[in-house]
Amino acid sequence: MTRGIGGSGDPLATARQVLEVESRAVADLVGRIDDRFLRAVETLLSCKGRVVVTGLGKSGIICKKIAATLASTGTPALFMHPAEAVHGDLGMVVPGDVVLAVSNSGETAELLQLLERIKRLGVALVSLTGNPSSTLATQSDIHLDIGVKQEACPMDLVPTASTTASLAMGDALAIAVAEMRGFRKEDFASLHPAGRLGRKVLTVGKVMHGGDALPRVSADTLIKDAIYVMSAKRLGMTTVCDEDGRLLGIVTDGDLRRLFERAPDPLRQRAGDVMTTGPVTIEPDALATAALHVMEERHITSIVVVNQDRRVEGVVHLHDLWRTQLV
Repeated sequence: MTRGIGGSGDPLATARQVLEVESRAVADLVGRIDDRFLRAVETLLSCKGRVVVTGLGKSGIICKKIAATLASTGTPALFMHPAEAVHGDLGMVVPGDVVLAVSNSGETAELLQLLERIKRLGVALVSLTGNPSSTLATQSDIHLDIGVKQEACPMDLVPTASTTASLAMGDALAIAVAEMRGFRKEDFASLHPAGRLGRKVLTVGKVMHGGDALPRVSADTLIKDAIYVMSAKRLGMTTVCDEDGRLLGIVTDGDLRRLFERAPDPLRQRAGDVMTTGPVTIEPDALATAALHVMEERHITSIVVVNQDRRVEGVVHLHDLWRTQLV
């Protein structure tokens, strides 16, 4: 049996040692977050084109993830295979772009072949290498040191800790740039319209019934007319608002049932006499998941959406959340 890092031959001990080595590799990067990192962030932030991320082998796989993370957090980015680049794909890089190159050795031949063309284009070059004295590092506009003390394998050869460090530094860059850009959860949702991530950051304002679909009556509205509005809007309720659109209360199917049980002439009652005051409300920029949590906690099927002035902007119904597959 091949022995692990510590030579114990115990797979559990080996696994723990691998994680310890890789965690130390990432922790060591913290002390390297300095002015060079800040310059790299500013370079990516000011990029007028795309961030072209390039690397070969295991580094190339990491580069694809870095490019995807950048793109998903508001920084246009793509991956360019360096071997394909020297056979025509270098046309992906145009003035205004930024090239982000990753190579643990800093001497990857295919990457070095790109340097002249990158320089002629006047494109900024940011590199992540494990060797600050390497050709790629010294020829870059900005170099970030991702060197590790050892790989997490018994031969100290297989890219493990070094690729983990590369990925971590790439994530640090992407998130720092996104924060400087003012990237919001709404922006994230717009870039992830499908899938679980997109649904998690969907806001109430995106799923609510507003405008003509919003059931709304005044306090003086006769119940027979309120019933017509409720039937037309098909939400099982209507908001009751003052002349400025501020919420006074709601009339629900349950309120109507209780009214018909007690009142001798229920259709001549007015909405203000029947409504439930102080209904549950939520703001339009709240997450749809928060609305779902409130509905489940209060055992209700709809929530009125109001702005900071208590003006009604819409109603979010449990059915709306079903359509987004939150439930």
